Amino acid sequence: MAAIFAGRAGAAVTVLEKNEKPGKKLYITGKGRCNVTNDCTLEEFLREVPRNPRFLYSALNFFSPQDMIALLEENGCPVEVQRGRRAYPRSMKASDVTKTLVSLCRGQGVQFRLNSPVESIQVKDGAASGVLLKDGTLLQADRIILASGGLSYPATGSTGDGYRMARELGHSVTPLLPSLVGLESAELWPRSLQGLSLKNVRLTLRQGKKNLYSELGEMLFTHFGFSGPLILEASCHLPEDWPGEDGKSKDLNLELDLKPGLTRDQLDARLLRDLENGGKKQLRNLLPGLLPARLGEIFPELCGIPEHLSCSQVTAGQRESLLNHLKSLPLKPKSRRPIAEAVVTRGGIPVKEVSPGTMESRIISGLYLAGEILDVDAHTGGYNLQTAFATGALAGHSAGI
Repeated sequence: MAAIFAGRAGAAVTVLEKNEKPGKKLYITGKGRCNVTNDCTLEEFLREVPRNPRFLYSALNFFSPQDMIALLEENGCPVEVQRGRRAYPRSMKASDVTKTLVSLCRGQGVQFRLNSPVESIQVKDGAASGVLLKDGTLLQADRIILASGGLSYPATGSTGDGYRMARELGHSVTPLLPSLVGLESAELWPRSLQGLSLKNVRLTLRQGKKNLYSELGEMLFTHFGFSGPLILEASCHLPEDWPGEDGKSKDLNLELDLKPGLTRDQLDARLLRDLENGGKKQLRNLLPGLLPARLGEIFPELCGIPEHLSCSQVTAGQRESLLNHLKSLPLKPKSRRPIAEAVVTRGGIPVKEVSPGTMESRIISGLYLAGEILDVDAHTGGYNLQTAFATGALAGHSAGI
């Protein structure tokens, strides 16, 4: 996107690509379907960006989600907007998006140098002057856009090279953490439910009395613990220092409301009725009427109730425990999954070191920064790709004029 807009602005543009083909990471986005953007308003978009949202104001004004959709449709890649206003190529093939963008580049006379990893950015008198490739080739350039991605999915080329290059030029880099990532469970029971998906549940993340995140949606139990849309989004809101040196965060709690559509009183009345009708039936066999069968079978144990207890034997105190766990089941995460598995990288070059109106470095004249390398990340739904496209477009335009 940076190359397209720099070319449109009249610059002679060369893309230095370390991989054997351009857009390698784009091919795997949205499970190969490529959720290119989200067809929402600017203010709605910024609400989906947990860190430094206002920094994106100029970039998204310059190149909005609707501009992205129009760019693809006007160049032979029809777009379909689905649930949650997520926009995809109608073909559901990420490769069609890549082909369209590469074609637009070539239409602007952009040159691609593939298999050309960069060693460093050259600077003279405080201004960008060229690029040194790993093979020793030195290329002269008075404007350089660093858009090298983060640390997630390193097999696609995102190995953190850009952070190193930026540091060498005097930029700082905030702590780099996985975001939109699964969480490992401290307990074994979630792993026994591997493959079970829960829909229409509410997940709440709290630190002490402060709500960090609370949303309705879907989550998934896995071989390591927890994943799925709600867990991925909640991971964006974990404290930077979690889980801490001792491996614990005493005041961090994750809670699951398994029946968000019912009030406590409504759910209690339902429980009371089911228990009365259950008679000698074992509690573990009654609960699958309220819960998925696999969860229902182990639920009494999670509530501290003997698993073979019959419905007629359940005390008022035990019913209260069932009610509490149905409305607030504690999940105990112990760590984030590795950054290589994360959808995006949290952290990067501080936004205070970059001019939001142009994406130019405040430290090196003629150096522009765009995409995941910046300390900006968002929820799932096309927001992270749009952030990359918008900052790339603005950087390209600013560098090209």
